[in-house]
Amino acid sequence: MTHMVAINNKQHADLKVTDDALSLSANQHLVPVVVSELNKLVVYYPVVITKFDDSGQFGLSALLGFEEKENLFWQQGEWDAVYIPAQFERLPFYVGTEAQSADSSNRLLCIDMDNASVSEEKGTPLFDNTGEPSSYLLEKQQILAQLLDGETQNQRFIAVLQQHNLITPFTLNITFENESKTSITGLYTIDEDKLAALSADAIADLHAQNMLQSIYTLIASNAQIYALIDKKNKANKNADAWFQTTN
Repeated sequence: MTHMVAINNKQHADLKVTDDALSLSANQHLVPVVVSELNKLVVYYPVVITKFDDSGQFGLSALLGFEEKENLFWQQGEWDAVYIPAQFERLPFYVGTEAQSADSSNRLLCIDMDNASVSEEKGTPLFDNTGEPSSYLLEKQQILAQLLDGETQNQRFIAVLQQHNLITPFTLNITFENESKTSITGLYTIDEDKLAALSADAIADLHAQNMLQSIYTLIASNAQIYALIDKKNKANKNADAWFQTTN
């Protein structure tokens, strides 16, 4: 459950947040990401194209595990990568709108008061002694702004991919070191053959729209699937060792 409230420096002058907010990510095997993150994501995560069930629209997601509720980057209560996807990094903060306002552009910075990381006892303060936002809160606001802007960027990016018919489905069929197998469907990526077949004018147009680098970065991120498989193999070994020790 979540309890969202709009933040203000009077009611929440003493409010603090600990690092425990990230624990919400422990059971997510996919996380939505935005185009502006790709250069950082590619160092650690495979980024795939996914289709949202509710809208049928395509979006971008980082793959964190090979089954539901599996996050291989969440290890012993900590995130096992230098860069944390913005969708998790902004926790426990959200963007809301004024209920009385018909203008959806009236954004409010909100916090989940039911999140275990939020209290007045310990953590990083949201405001300084003068009531001004702390550097921590300003950083979270910037992350939320990046995500809001990223929604528009993602829509443009996906529209261009669809315009050139570059989105193609793929299935991950993997056999792990312990002989267990998995098959993941419902994922999409860039059709490299169709990309290579584009005319010079089409390539120039993609470059002019600042889309070409993002396309190649998305393709390059596929190599991180092997690193994710390695994480899974290590997790399986640890699980087997625990089972042998306790039985």
